[in-house]
Amino acid sequence: MLILGIETSCDETAAAVVDDNRRIHADVVLSQTKLHVPYGGVVPEIAARAHLEHLDRLVTQALGEAKLGFGDLDAVAATGGPGLIGGVIVGVTMGKSIALAQGIPFLGINHLEGHALSARLSHDLPFPYLLLLVSGGHCQLLIVEGVGRYVRLGTTIDDAAGEAFDKTAKLLGLGYPGGPAIERAAKSGDPLRFPLPRPLKGRPGCDFSFAGLKTAVRQTVEGLGARGGLAPQDIADVAASFQAAVAESLIDRTAHAIAAFTERHPSGRHLVVAGGVAANTLLRQSLETLANAHDLTLIAPPLRLCTDNAAMIAWAGVERFKLNLTDRLDFSPRPRWPLDPTSAGIRAKA
Repeated sequence: MLILGIETSCDETAAAVVDDNRRIHADVVLSQTKLHVPYGGVVPEIAARAHLEHLDRLVTQALGEAKLGFGDLDAVAATGGPGLIGGVIVGVTMGKSIALAQGIPFLGINHLEGHALSARLSHDLPFPYLLLLVSGGHCQLLIVEGVGRYVRLGTTIDDAAGEAFDKTAKLLGLGYPGGPAIERAAKSGDPLRFPLPRPLKGRPGCDFSFAGLKTAVRQTVEGLGARGGLAPQDIADVAASFQAAVAESLIDRTAHAIAAFTERHPSGRHLVVAGGVAANTLLRQSLETLANAHDLTLIAPPLRLCTDNAAMIAWAGVERFKLNLTDRLDFSPRPRWPLDPTSAGIRAKA
């Protein structure tokens, strides 16, 4: 079974071909980072125009690298949301066009489901497992019980962690994208110098909050009162203090989710971290320690599968196609699309 995947939900234009034996035949990603750097973040209209300009070429490139033609495909899967709606429309329209022209099934894939199932592409992971999905646009804790079966334990009540990284990096003059820039600066910084808050730490539940932390960082920077810019060591110390605060907050919330997960699924043995922020070394190390303390195994897909990519979309297509969960060609792209249809799920009491 060969599935073409298309991803256009944010600022990466991507196409990939994956089969049902977990082989990635091609995985092409075109980053738009340079286009958005002058603005310090993703500009939706610029992103959509770039998808429109490059997607057909990337699909052709992916098929060429896989040494396949359109006629070899069994289905086409495209991100149908959530995301920046202009870009999502570009990808869905391309996917539908290929499906119609070739007479093959179309699958509209939830971008979050792509992340949620990516560990099963890289590690052949059994259900159920606990997922920490942490990226620029999303910050959630979910129990993954099966394809299309998700229980949301917590989500951000304001900003996602990745957005906080981007805004803090911009404030410190480190550029975009913020995650890698903050991590580089933090290597030479003192994480204990600035006592930044750990939002919601110690409180019940699994929800996240990072807006107050962003405000505390801004006030800290203003308090340094440097004319002509911050000293390099000040930047490093703020970056390290911020990174430590985010990691500690994520670990606290994840610990509560583990309690809820093991209560619901006593035989569950895996904690998965996915999304762009999963590339952060400090977070991965902290999650490894947390998982070991609860007799769980931490699974982190390769970094290429953590950031937005089409291989995970193609794999989600494989998983859904096996269950005959295909979509009609009147499928509607959507800017919001929760994995857990109840949107609230169950809440951890610890």
